[in-house]
Amino acid sequence: MNESSTPRVLHEHADRKILVLTIDNPPVNALSNAIRRELFERIQAAIDNPEVRAIVLQGNGRCFSAGAEIREFGKIRDKPWTGEVARLIETSPKPVVSALHGTVLGGGLELALGSHYRICTRSSTFGLPEVRLGLLPGGGGTQRLPRLVGAANALGLMLQGDQVDSERAMGMGLVDEVVEASDLLACAQRQAAALAASGSPPRRTCDAAGLAKREESLSEVDKVFDAFASKARGLVAPRLIAEAVRQAIHGPFCQNLRFEAEVFHQCLSSPQREGLIHIFLAERRAARSPVLARPRDIASVGVIGGGTMGSGIAVSLLDAGYQVVMVETNAAAVQVGLSRVAGTYDRLVKSGRMTADRRDAAMCRIRGTTQYAALAEVDLVIEAAFEDMDVKKKIFTQLDDVCREGAILATNTSYLDINDIAASTRRPQDVIGLHFFSPANIMKLLEIVVPDKVADDVVATGFELARALKKAPVRAGVCDGFIGNRILYVYREAASFLMEDGASPYEIDRALEAFGFAMGPFRTADLTGGDIGWATRKRKAATRDPRARYVRVADRICEKGWFGQKAGRGYYNYANGSRQGQPDDEVMAIVEAERREHGVVARIFSSEEIVERYVFALINEAAKVLEDGIALRPSDIDVAMVNGYGFPRWRGGPMKYADAIGVSRLVAALREYAKEDAMFWEPASLLVQLMETGKNFESLNETR
Repeated sequence: MNESSTPRVLHEHADRKILVLTIDNPPVNALSNAIRRELFERIQAAIDNPEVRAIVLQGNGRCFSAGAEIREFGKIRDKPWTGEVARLIETSPKPVVSALHGTVLGGGLELALGSHYRICTRSSTFGLPEVRLGLLPGGGGTQRLPRLVGAANALGLMLQGDQVDSERAMGMGLVDEVVEASDLLACAQRQAAALAASGSPPRRTCDAAGLAKREESLSEVDKVFDAFASKARGLVAPRLIAEAVRQAIHGPFCQNLRFEAEVFHQCLSSPQREGLIHIFLAERRAARSPVLARPRDIASVGVIGGGTMGSGIAVSLLDAGYQVVMVETNAAAVQVGLSRVAGTYDRLVKSGRMTADRRDAAMCRIRGTTQYAALAEVDLVIEAAFEDMDVKKKIFTQLDDVCREGAILATNTSYLDINDIAASTRRPQDVIGLHFFSPANIMKLLEIVVPDKVADDVVATGFELARALKKAPVRAGVCDGFIGNRILYVYREAASFLMEDGASPYEIDRALEAFGFAMGPFRTADLTGGDIGWATRKRKAATRDPRARYVRVADRICEKGWFGQKAGRGYYNYANGSRQGQPDDEVMAIVEAERREHGVVARIFSSEEIVERYVFALINEAAKVLEDGIALRPSDIDVAMVNGYGFPRWRGGPMKYADAIGVSRLVAALREYAKEDAMFWEPASLLVQLMETGKNFESLNETR
């Protein structure tokens, strides 16, 4: 970018005494090198100018500032840093008022924290999301925010990385005034003039009294961090954020800023930061529609099925403001489905995460019925019925008859051939896969499965819907299991082989959870329900290669009706309704019986080998998914596995992890394992090609 096209900070004089500085770097006024430099120069010039009595800082366009310039990630960042600009604002002898609208995030909020007065609009939102990138707020945020809002509020905001609205910001003392958007600049100018006329020195955040009660503040920090500890397991940034807040309570402000800078650079040098930034950028890339077409308008949605999946999809749609029609087979099932939706909202109200008014407004937008005719005018139908091809074809034949022309017909199937489902209608161009993950109102991943004859605008609508639902979409091609479940089947097989060869399910789970997975494979199977995987295995039995190794332990457990948490037993025993589960001697007896029948002599596996076999099997199948064109790019697989299957986010996803350990090491290990089972462990041809050409998966992200 040349200097003439570099974003700039504009300045306007509302009169000859109040200088208005406007950050102008569309679309989100990111604080690029050029912006920070010019801001610093303009503010310093205003301080030195005797004609200027006060300064108003605002943003142009849709927000004040969303923080760092993403396009500069990984590149050299020039001085002044955001913290130096914030410190110049704070130490200005002339009042500085921040006029805040839209999103005020990261470095944008840190600039505002340095101001002497903060005015915002009712629709403004605030946050310090750096933890999601493996960083901590490095522009004074860990020091100024606790002084304004108290240690507990500040640490909670920084650990979660969430945004708060203007009402909560006002209540905790983050902002001084909330006004209508049309009045924002005028109010800021009046306040700046009043502060200048008062003759009092500017009110500096570094002098705020939010940490006056030192011992009480330290106790609050410990409580907040302890509550967050399970989520922070193995992560660097949350621990250092808590340390920085503790430092804010103890030491002098300027010394604390130096400490913040030191721990910020510790985060910068951590591999976790690289992994988290990779997945952040991967999600942005995956969220862009792969087709250039205008999405169809969606206002009302039909949901076929009121079970766990259907009700979760309905909640997700209601949260996004859509009108929803739920269809079930009989009146009792309709009532159960609606009760599931209401129960979800009731729990949110009880926990304080939703107001009763919002719950009531959402429930007013859903109705249940047994009649497909009620779907005659909806814009989109999402089928979430039982995973059976005949059942789904019958449903789509009925939808074909009742839905209006141009309505989109989507299936939530996890495995089945969507081309076959589309062929059961007269409108295959309107049929698409929208594969949600349970619980659908919580899980972020949405696989948008693109069958052969679907229209481009239907694909574009899928991505627009994902945006509205705040999901992480990934485009997938049609195959058994699409991206995620196809890969899952293979690495679950690797876990089963480990179990039969000598590792207990509990050792395997512990090793993989220590690696960073949210849950190990056997604990996950118990949570999702063993009967789901059992049905898939039975469906695949007729086409399974007789030469392929098959472990029957999971089938034996399901034959006993031990389907996991919902049955009270699975791989673990959930006695007395416990959700934690304890190792089960009877499960180990089944495992040992299978070993004897197949002549397997149990051996000991280290935690490192458990992780390597499991993760390398995952990566190998992912490479085959890429070869087959089911995924567009490696980073899309990272998005799917992180958001849908619990792969540790801070590692960036399996393809990023493969690059970190090296493709050559990966291929060498697979070839060694192939001496035991050539059919299962043979390296994907794409892996061999990358090794031979000296390339990695990241190089494919750049070319695809």
